[in-house]
Amino acid sequence: MGRYLAFLFGVASYGLFFATFLYLLGFVANTVVPKGIDTGSPGDPVLALVVNLGLIALFGLQHSVMARPAFKAQWTRIVPRPIERSVYVLFSSLALIALYAVWQPLPAVVWQASTPIVAALCTGVFALGVVLVLVSTFVIDHFDLFGLRQVFLHLRKKPYEALPFQVRFLYRVVRHPLYVGWLLVFWATPLMTVGHLLFAAGMSVYIVIAVRYEERDLVRQHGKDYVQYQRRVPKFVPRLGAAHAPVAPASSGVATSVESN
Repeated sequence: MGRYLAFLFGVASYGLFFATFLYLLGFVANTVVPKGIDTGSPGDPVLALVVNLGLIALFGLQHSVMARPAFKAQWTRIVPRPIERSVYVLFSSLALIALYAVWQPLPAVVWQASTPIVAALCTGVFALGVVLVLVSTFVIDHFDLFGLRQVFLHLRKKPYEALPFQVRFLYRVVRHPLYVGWLLVFWATPLMTVGHLLFAAGMSVYIVIAVRYEERDLVRQHGKDYVQYQRRVPKFVPRLGAAHAPVAPASSGVATSVESN
């Protein structure tokens, strides 16, 4: 693939990702987008449960398997290395689009904010999650995370070098602020339906599983530096003193959507 074509492919993949990211926010919040998580007429609840769990599993498998070093080593024999990350971003976006299109509503109410103040608080936590997600990607390096840095360097005929292992800002407090942001986005809602609860729980299970494999890869890559980081800084819940850890953050991120590995 030529340098200019690779660059255009990377930009297009990023554009699709950003659109699917924005749609995900509207999908979870049941606002703005044409189809939210509770949109549509409910059908057979058992079938809906099976379909929705399958969609979450499809996203989780794609998002995690394609991020593993062993897969990348084989994949880059087919896909040019400069666009490997852009292809990953593209496939992640397509998996989310499939979820939006096929998701089956389960609108029975599990809980609902009892007052406007509580509803506003839920919305505020949701917004905080969105901010955490976006800020975390830029702390890591937003453009590297979503493949733009790779195709830009390729366009300029410069070699790609992996980002250095370092600690900054939110990653001094928790190892995975990007995932924390997504958990807030998934769970903070003034109206929790069965379908929304299924989505939030399924994505949360995926995050827990993904972190295990992601950190295993990071330990292999960075050795004792990352082990020390694990000991000093908690995964998700901040603790007193974690902000002073002198080691680096996981170079993970969403991607995509949800944190890209």
